[in-house]
Amino acid sequence: MARLAVLGGTPLCTHPFPEWPQRGEREVELLSEVVRSGHYGFFSGDKQFRFQQAFAHFQGARFGIAVSNATVGLQVALLAAGVGPGDEVIVPAFTWVATASVALFVGAIPVFAEIDAETFCLDPQAAEAAITSRTGAIIPVHLYGCMADLDAFMDLSEKYKIPIIEDCAHAHGSQWRGQGAGSMGHLGVFSFQETKTMSSGEGGILLTSDPTLEALCHSFINCGRLRPGDHLPQRVLGYNFRVTEFQAAVLLAALERLEDQTRKREDHARVLDRYLAEIEGILPMRRDPRVTRQGFYVYTFRWEPEAWGGATRDQFLVALQAEGIPINPLYTPVYRSELFPNASRFYPQVVGQVYAELRLPITEQVAEQVAVGLPHRVLLGSEQDVIAVVEAVAKLGANIDELRRVPVVSPSTLRD
Repeated sequence: MARLAVLGGTPLCTHPFPEWPQRGEREVELLSEVVRSGHYGFFSGDKQFRFQQAFAHFQGARFGIAVSNATVGLQVALLAAGVGPGDEVIVPAFTWVATASVALFVGAIPVFAEIDAETFCLDPQAAEAAITSRTGAIIPVHLYGCMADLDAFMDLSEKYKIPIIEDCAHAHGSQWRGQGAGSMGHLGVFSFQETKTMSSGEGGILLTSDPTLEALCHSFINCGRLRPGDHLPQRVLGYNFRVTEFQAAVLLAALERLEDQTRKREDHARVLDRYLAEIEGILPMRRDPRVTRQGFYVYTFRWEPEAWGGATRDQFLVALQAEGIPINPLYTPVYRSELFPNASRFYPQVVGQVYAELRLPITEQVAEQVAVGLPHRVLLGSEQDVIAVVEAVAKLGANIDELRRVPVVSPSTLRD
């Protein structure tokens, strides 16, 4: 029986996995065009508009509005949807903090709801239970490598007349019943931050098929003006959330690769699903047949504590990384962030919201004991690369006594 690498044994995987971001001569070509043109910004270049149109078309929406990052994209989406002071915004408790903090930015109150244990996405029943007369929007997040139940959320929207804003920061290329993520809700927001499956270092885009929402979003990101060259008085209190032609050039190149990369990630995720399911104590995520194409920001699976003889999930993560497998640190419950228990110091609208006392058992178990994630670049390697992941997990399963001896560290210290 091979000794675990974390305890002095030989790592199972010693070759590097693919780098991210991938890049090539196409980026050089498009960036050179920008430099030679002298048109670097929103007002004079054409690449931003080409990219907005192309990405919206790829995801199945009528309009795209590029923004400086996805956090401000969510903020603009809330403003365009009419969310403001005193309103409530229902968000999943297991997500990146920005999904919730944007509600504070517009004077609203984030309301955390429970997640689905099999997808880690916002549970529609929990979201419905959280609806009140003050609910201004629901933000389902397509998390890691799963999609939220868009059928259920659009039914809630119709029933209660509440806007749905899809947080698609992890969902580039994903489709629900053949329709692109970000195109079914009233608005959708994608991220192009450095680690995302499309990257320009920083950046984001809003999608909508509603021309009124599109015009509002353009005004909010362009200092209150509707279009470049619009010199009329400002229509709304807007911001400068514009992107540069340099970002758009990189994104045009990335979009050309996205479909092939998404297909490859899907194929290798199926390989992992198939073989990891054969290992006791490992459960792949539930694959909803309504998801007709799945983008993967992180490949996640579920680690069953009761099957691992007293070892902890965090010991498993440390040992897996020592075997040469990249690990993605996953989120903690958002309401555990120091921001929210103390939010009333800075955002008086949340006085009376008892975030410090909030307990959502599924979210807490998933975040602290169950969720394991691999970065999407692992899925861009060879099939042997993904088989190495399976072999490393199996090695840990065959050495549970050793696994219990692994020094415990916080998984937040692990880095891909």
